[in-house]
Parts: sequence; C-alpha cells; structure tokens
Amino acid sequence: MATPPLELLHEPEQVRLALSPLRRQLLERLRRPASAPEVAAELGLPRQRVGYHLRALEDAGLVHLVEERPRRGCVERVLAASPGGFVVDPGVMGPDVAHDADADADVAIGGTTPSRDRFAARHLVSTAARVVRDVARMEAAAIGAGSRLLTFTIEAELRFAAPADVERFADALAAAVGVIAADLAIPTGGRPYRLVAGAHPAPAPSATAQPTAPIGPAGPIEPAGPIEPTEQQEW
Repeated sequence: MATPPLELLHEPEQVRLALSPLRRQLLERLRRPASAPEVAAELGLPRQRVGYHLRALEDAGLVHLVEERPRRGCVERVLAASPGGFVVDPGVMGPDVAHDADADADVAIGGTTPSRDRFAARHLVSTAARVVRDVARMEAAAIGAGSRLLTFTIEAELRFAAPADVERFADALAAAVGVIAADLAIPTGGRPYRLVAGAHPAPAPSATAQPTAPIGPAGPIEPAGPIEPTEQQEW
C-alpha cells in the first residue's frame, strides 16, 4: 500500500485553524473517518461544539466528506482528514523564510554555495524550508498522477574535534560532490535534480531518550568527550 502524501498548508487561515489545540486533536482523530456525534462521544465533548469546529475545518479544506448515511431520521455526515497528515509551507510564516535560498537554487553542476552563506544558520533554515515546500507539492502531484516521486536521503551523525574541522569537511564534501557530478550528471537534458547537503549540531538528548551510537564508515562511533565552545563560533 502506497504511503499517502503530506498535505501542504499554504494559506494563513488554514494554518490558524489547524494550530488550535482542539482542532489538532480533531484532525488527528479524523485520520480515521468518523461523524461529529462519534467524535464528540469519544472525546467527551458537546456534539454542537465538535460540529462547529468540524464545519470550520471542512470550510478550510482540512477535512473532507467521505459519505452521508441515514441515521434516526436524519443524514449523518462522515468526515476524514488527510491520511498522510499536514505540513505547513514555511512561506506562510513570512516571505523571507522560504525564499532566501531561492537565489542560489540554480547552481551549476559542480558549483557550490558562496562561503559567506555556507556556514550561516539562516541559509540552512531557508534551504530546508524550500525543500519542505517543493517536495511536499511535487509528492502530492506525483501521487495524483499515479506515479512516484524519486528522491533520496542521506543522513548521518558525525563528530568533529574543532570548528575548523567542520569547514574542512564542508570543503571536501563540496569537492567530492563536484567529482561525482562530473562523472554521472549531464549538463543539459534529462531530469534536473536539486542536491542539498547541510549539517547542524545534534540536539541534546532528552532525559528519557535512549542513546544510540551514530554510524560511521567503520561501524558505530564511540562517544567522545565534551567539546568546549570557542570565542569565535558557537559550537
């Protein structure tokens, strides 16, 4: 069974409605179709209150009608939310969030991001925002056309001894990508792909999280001691 697509919320009103705590609860429940009376009974809420919020979600396109069925002399409407869930278009939060990286989107094969941007946290955030927006839209379009969006993800956790090692790694990675692109990519024709490589410090694990060993080329990497921040860079 194919994985359902994420639905991209790109209208401010949609986001406002979806972020209400009760409406988030309703959207989660309606991943399985149900009527307002069924949802109200399960959540222990007045039916009129649930019905009001469901009408608002339906008007915003966040839930849709699945069927209408007769029940005790009236018609009961069964609603459902997107089975794949929702993701907010970062551009809704402000025009700069998802567009700062657009000027660098069409980098030539083997090209690299300017060094002034490569190590900027804002550039990483704006690039990630563009990925969220573009991939969610293209995946929905591909599934609607009965095809599959071909993507790949490479994810790893690395440890560096000093900030300078991060910069050397980024330079070496950019050079390696250029070599591979020169061998496998073509200058014109074919399907263009956008490659994004970024890194950020791993968040501190929560007290309840189970520690996991990051995977390196020779197997699990043994934890290293704490690294002290420098005066020049946040580490």
